[in-house]
Amino acid sequence: MSAAQAVALKGVSISFATRDSRFDAVANVDLTVGDHEFVAIVGPTGCGKSTLLNATAGLLAPVAGSVEVFGKPLKGLNGQAGYLFQQESLMPWKTVLQNVAIGLEVAGTPAEKARQAAQTWLERVGLARFGDRYPRMLSGGQRKRVGLAQVLIRNPKLLLMDEPFGPLDAQTRLVMGDLLLKLWSEDRKAVMFVTHDLDEAIALADRIVIMSAGPKAGIIGEFSVPLPRPRAIAEIRHDPAFIRLHRDIWDALRDEVMKAYS
Repeated sequence: MSAAQAVALKGVSISFATRDSRFDAVANVDLTVGDHEFVAIVGPTGCGKSTLLNATAGLLAPVAGSVEVFGKPLKGLNGQAGYLFQQESLMPWKTVLQNVAIGLEVAGTPAEKARQAAQTWLERVGLARFGDRYPRMLSGGQRKRVGLAQVLIRNPKLLLMDEPFGPLDAQTRLVMGDLLLKLWSEDRKAVMFVTHDLDEAIALADRIVIMSAGPKAGIIGEFSVPLPRPRAIAEIRHDPAFIRLHRDIWDALRDEVMKAYS
């Protein structure tokens, strides 16, 4: 395996037990993500996008195939990954600063040093003055920024993102996308980003992977994104290359979406 690959899924199949049988979520999936590459995964509802993220995180074990991370077989939890879920993971009884610092503290960083690092990260996500507030006092977009800082403070080599901006309104999603690109551009971590939003996928990613409808979902295509960086999401959507790529991806995806809803 090339050292330039952050993730390699090889022939991965994942099944879940049901009351009477087993449900085959994904089957024989091959997928690589290069180091420093931003890959978006799109597909119809229930096609196994999150399942692939969970396998890469070490939260699910494949029934067949293998997962390799930076050239080594994954055994147990993926300690090199940071995971930003769609659902919030902030602890409501802790302040914003404490929520961001806790990942370092749990790893053994002295409390004062962890809190200094947390304050730096709050500054980077535009929340320098909010450290003493509690999550209930923040807007949805602000809580997402705290969650992003909470993950990135540990400096993971791989970032797993499962519909992280899904619950947000359209304007806040644009702001969060631009913030993510700004932070990502500083060290270009490997990213696996699950989304249902084609505009979001094209605006953010280097490459887009398309999954088929389940059960036994697989990868049916991929597209490179030829748009230059840096990108401003609101403006890039008017680029003719963006519009053409959106049309081509939807042409490849349309039938699978219809299958999922039939």
